[in-house]
Amino acid sequence: MILEKINKPNDIKKLDPIEYNQLAEEIREFLIQTISKTGGHLASNLGVVELTMALHLVFNLPQDKLIWDVGHQSYTHKILTGRKAGFDGLRKFGGMSGFPKRNESNYDAFDTGHSSTSISAGLGYVYARDIKKEYYNVISVIGDGALTGGMAYEAMNNAARLNTNFIIILNDNTMSISKNVGGVSKMLDNIRSSDSYYDLKEGVANTLYKLPRGSKLVDSIKKKKSSLKQILFPGQMFEAMGLNYLGPVNGHDIHKLIKILHVAKRVGGPVLVHVVTQKGHGYKPAERNPSKFHGITPFDIKTGIVKSSSSNDSYSKVFSKTICSIAKQNNKVVAVTAAMPEGTGLEKFSRWFPERFIDVGIAEEHAVTFCAGLSAGGMIPVFAVYSSFLQRAYDQMLHDVCIQQLHVVFAIDRAGLVGSDGETHQGIFDLSFLKSIPNMTIFAPKNAWELERVLHYAVNEYDGPFAIRYPRGEACVRFQEFRQPIVYAKSEIMFWESDIALIAVGSMVETAYDLREKLKEKGYHVTLINARFIKPLDVMLFYKLRYTHQLIVTLEENVIKGGFGESVCQYINESQLHMNVLNIALPDDYVEHGNVSILKAEAGIDVNSLIERVTSFYKNL
Repeated sequence: MILEKINKPNDIKKLDPIEYNQLAEEIREFLIQTISKTGGHLASNLGVVELTMALHLVFNLPQDKLIWDVGHQSYTHKILTGRKAGFDGLRKFGGMSGFPKRNESNYDAFDTGHSSTSISAGLGYVYARDIKKEYYNVISVIGDGALTGGMAYEAMNNAARLNTNFIIILNDNTMSISKNVGGVSKMLDNIRSSDSYYDLKEGVANTLYKLPRGSKLVDSIKKKKSSLKQILFPGQMFEAMGLNYLGPVNGHDIHKLIKILHVAKRVGGPVLVHVVTQKGHGYKPAERNPSKFHGITPFDIKTGIVKSSSSNDSYSKVFSKTICSIAKQNNKVVAVTAAMPEGTGLEKFSRWFPERFIDVGIAEEHAVTFCAGLSAGGMIPVFAVYSSFLQRAYDQMLHDVCIQQLHVVFAIDRAGLVGSDGETHQGIFDLSFLKSIPNMTIFAPKNAWELERVLHYAVNEYDGPFAIRYPRGEACVRFQEFRQPIVYAKSEIMFWESDIALIAVGSMVETAYDLREKLKEKGYHVTLINARFIKPLDVMLFYKLRYTHQLIVTLEENVIKGGFGESVCQYINESQLHMNVLNIALPDDYVEHGNVSILKAEAGIDVNSLIERVTSFYKNL
């Protein structure tokens, strides 16, 4: 086993080149075996095995800085930097992250988790290096899908000013960017990617510079060459932006990769290396369905079938069925996604209503303003997006949607704790940033039925910005007996007693229900209220509670700063209602990866932790 020789960083440099291909096969086998048990990002990692190996062979890490865009394709990088033994705890609480983490290894140059950031981060490293007069290489790896995000182009535009080396690796897995075609293109690429071509180009330029008016002659030749390339290479927009371009090169031919990376190191400016890979390479089920195996739960290796533990619909699936049903009746409904049709549940909508489905790519900022334009044009856009990705479009929600009070529905999936993807994916800030925007209405359904009803309400009965936030995973099917009609800015009273009032938001209604049962066993009288509307608050509720309850407990799966509980406290204080309030929320911090149940216990928002917190608080009033 060649993989057994890889135990420490840079062990790969000790291998004989004849062993490289065998190592690539063994790494793929290791990833398939491991991720089939732990779950994780499989297809993206299978596609970059040879590329990662070549990067480690050509560059001197950690002195050289390697930055992975998104970072979900860094598993081979982790293996080659001495973290192979940590894969048993991949994405588990206290275990190894599924993304690069600077506090995990000094071989991880930059923490990533969201898309289109690597070129900006790499460019920052380059400027820091040059200002400090240090000498190391900076390599940013970005996928073709990430180039749909405008931030990548902002960074490339900035990088074009450089006159020192900066290497951008475009990992093109053929899903977004077309391949160059034709014999001439292939021939010129092969020549251009060779050391001999670069030597000739450098030698001719140096000779011409020594002649009278040599610099003008060189500039003239460059312009003519650029014009010719635009004809022969129709996809060469990168050169037009001021980047040197190398490739395309087969991303599964390690020897060609090594060769072209050595050439890239010699370029005296920003250089983009175009590497063509296959997502899921080496595992047939992932090759056939790369989207399914992008981020996958434990699965059977032989069949590729996911080992599912539940037959109940997820919230995403409930949303999918409901929005399709609504769109059948209302031809103004348009569904928008930012490159997540499967994850958000819009894949079915895209088949049923292709003319009313728009995937804008990884471009949340554009998506929100695009929805604003759709609304102003007389349509009803529904933007389905993960909570942690909506953060990127705060300005667009504030200025383009809410100032104009446009009818845009935000279907915010993965709100609250999402588990194994960790800090960059936990949807625990949306209540805080949405609540700060005037004219925004925010609703959190307690179960599947309520998600269905509020979607109908937001699309057909309300006119203005409306955000619906719901968690990841299996939809709650409890509380079928509680189906009070949705009334604007009104909560749902599930049980009315006295002493303690539990006011819960969305997913925390289940927790509050179970907490109420435990408190009643201890002799307490407990009211249970489903908040429903986070903004605006049901302010009349507090006047009802004022004379009959000694304690209000708010429960939410959001950080405490700026959350629902903070709004309740602010209103009670400003109204001088003199009521005792205990806020149950997540700490003002980032939450690491791990099983959601474990994370809730660690944060003190699980039922067992809350019994002690509530009873102790009540006794000390």
